[in-house]
Amino acid sequence: MLAWFARNPSDSKDTRSAKSAIFIVAGLCTVAGVVWSLMYLAILGWGVPTAVTLAFSVVVGGSLVLSHLRRNHLYAVYVEIFAIIALTAVLQWSIGGISDSGFVLVWATLGPIIALMFFPVRSAVPWMVLLLVCVAITAAFDPWFSAHGYDVPPEATRLFFAMNLGVSSSIVFVFAGFFVMAERAQRERANRLLINVLPEEIAEILQEQPDGATIADRYDSVSVLFADIVGSTPMFSELDPHYVVDWLNEIFSVLDDVVERHGLEKIKTIGDAYMVAAGIPDRRDDHAEALVACALEMVDAVDAIPPRHDRRIRFRFGIHSGPVVAGVIGKSRFHFDLWGDVVNVAARMESHGEAGRVQISDATHDMVKDRFQFEPRGTISVKGKGTMSTWFVTSPAEAGNN
Repeated sequence: MLAWFARNPSDSKDTRSAKSAIFIVAGLCTVAGVVWSLMYLAILGWGVPTAVTLAFSVVVGGSLVLSHLRRNHLYAVYVEIFAIIALTAVLQWSIGGISDSGFVLVWATLGPIIALMFFPVRSAVPWMVLLLVCVAITAAFDPWFSAHGYDVPPEATRLFFAMNLGVSSSIVFVFAGFFVMAERAQRERANRLLINVLPEEIAEILQEQPDGATIADRYDSVSVLFADIVGSTPMFSELDPHYVVDWLNEIFSVLDDVVERHGLEKIKTIGDAYMVAAGIPDRRDDHAEALVACALEMVDAVDAIPPRHDRRIRFRFGIHSGPVVAGVIGKSRFHFDLWGDVVNVAARMESHGEAGRVQISDATHDMVKDRFQFEPRGTISVKGKGTMSTWFVTSPAEAGNN
């Protein structure tokens, strides 16, 4: 919106939003100044009120032109704040005080509000003080202003009051609404980014917890999958880095879609490895079945990816089930992670597996043996665990005899 005003290619999103906001409020006030000057000219004739409102429009409108030419919206911000406070005070005093002017000083409340929108609270305080000084002068000398002002007809006074209160409050509403919508959009973007980094439930907890609070939980039964590209190091070393990243992005995006369809939780990517968990953070009794089904679909999805330069990506998949501890770690670039023997064994299931196949541990097999077809792998030696029985998943049980 209004991206052309005072545009600078180096502007951040916040700066562009601020430039649009001051253009809206200063532009509306400039137009209002012209309308008010015509109204005063028709009712009061040529004099100080008409000249002051015209001067206001010229000064504020000119500040917008200057800001645009200098690509710095702060010129308009400072001029708008000062003019809306000081010139409206002078305008009210010249007409004849609070009653005769229709309380035109209500416009001055825009000044501190604008200052709060663009500056820290401490920097906005002087503008609030200026407003209070104008209010104090008005209260102290209002009888004198009334006695030395214009003889304003009652119907004109009512018109002034309605227009001053109605239009100024409308501009406040539009101005504040712009910032509220911008803030809401920014918060929604931040929430989407946070959910892309953390599970949605964990992201909500993180936002509600005080800074520095530990977010952790124990899960008695989950399933963890690791997938790793076979022969990636020699293959990728021959390719351009941008090409490698683009290819990996295509592959992992396909896996992301599969994981999302199965309602599981992607934990992280580590280089060319991919980690998924089921039963966490939402506990579910069918976590092993869900993850094995997801892994079989991953195999088919990877096989469906077209080769590039006669090179085809192949994955090994490994799954293990059991208890884990999960939580959020880090103060910057934090992430949700899992710890426990299950994670280590799942990684071993993958590293000791075969390309294009899903290898599972005995623990996982016991949980899904009635749901899928298997090929016994026999026993393998797993570092830190000794000898373990493992299985290759071949298909869902419905595809063959159990």
